[in-house]
Amino acid sequence: MAQDQPQGHPDQAARGPRGVGVTLGRGPRQGAASHGGHPRGVGKSVTLPPFQSLLDAHAPDLHRFLVVAVGRHDGDDLFQETVISALRSYPGLRHADNLRGWLFTIAHRKVIDQARRRVRQPVPAADPPDVPQLDADTIVDAELWDAVRRLPPKQRSAVVQRYLLDRPYAEIAAVIGSSEDAARQNVRAGLQRLRQEVTR
Repeated sequence: MAQDQPQGHPDQAARGPRGVGVTLGRGPRQGAASHGGHPRGVGKSVTLPPFQSLLDAHAPDLHRFLVVAVGRHDGDDLFQETVISALRSYPGLRHADNLRGWLFTIAHRKVIDQARRRVRQPVPAADPPDVPQLDADTIVDAELWDAVRRLPPKQRSAVVQRYLLDRPYAEIAAVIGSSEDAARQNVRAGLQRLRQEVTR
């Protein structure tokens, strides 16, 4: 989306999508536009850690979440979009009590945005890819993750967070914008659908 493209100093852009260890330069100036749903202006009592420190702590899990949710290529792209959106929004945060959850909420919204774009835009036909030689276990894993990526966005996000990242339901609920009971229901519904697809 246009609002997620990097602006300002070139040091604000993250490195290539293959490298999870993103290094950023100067953060955006105070009062920059917020894209994470948080109001502008940091209260004087709020102390935020350096954005690079926050990213270093959570980038690996954030990247894994996105790659499993949408695939390697799109996951790399959405990771970069998430980092850029978070960097822009960071000066406008009014609390620092759940910065990990805030990052994952941005990533979850990127997954939803991508799913909506896929619905609106036809996928062009392409030549079938070469099929690598895989053993039985790898085939099962590939089929499972393909099935995960076909889940509705909320179910997909909930299942990946619960079983890949081992996150508690309360944190999952905060990320997908639901109650804890609804987060549990999304996990249950996602698992039920996965069982049906994988055992066909």
